[in-house]
Amino acid sequence: MKKLFLALWLSLVSLPVLAQGNGYLLNPGDVLEVSVWKEEGLTRDVLVLPDGMISFPLAGHLKAAGQTAASVQAALTKSLQQYIPEPVVTVTVREVSGNRIYVIGQVNNPGEFPAGHNIDVMQALSLAGGLSAFGDENDIKVLRRQGDKQISFPFDYSAVKKGKNLELNIVLQAGDIVVVPD
Repeated sequence: MKKLFLALWLSLVSLPVLAQGNGYLLNPGDVLEVSVWKEEGLTRDVLVLPDGMISFPLAGHLKAAGQTAASVQAALTKSLQQYIPEPVVTVTVREVSGNRIYVIGQVNNPGEFPAGHNIDVMQALSLAGGLSAFGDENDIKVLRRQGDKQISFPFDYSAVKKGKNLELNIVLQAGDIVVVPD
């Protein structure tokens, strides 16, 4: 039963990481540069809104959060085809402002941190200046929102720093919160 739980847990944690293997997944707060070749009026920076959508002239509102720049480019191209014959659309990520993680509790420098590609729990704790003298190494949690639910992943710092239970050192996703209790 314990092995089944571990396998299920690992598949749940690693699924978003596998999706990232196809490219960076956009988050609310990211800024995209969109250009349409030979259409100077259709070149602009576009913000991924808090609801995960972008707005672009002639294309309207499109879902961007959780998508790659390439998939947004394909969706924009399809939407613009009814107005522009064979549009050549380019979408690039200008700013990754939406990719943030949070470390709170008994660390030396709690706060919000930009999360580059594949930041794990140990790296996040390092960004926060490490555990304070009062931090409980054995009861750290990673909180992740998935849809309407929030799930909690345990993290045993004392085990991981000894090279044990390394599967607990998960890759963080945008919006994850690392909680270090006292």
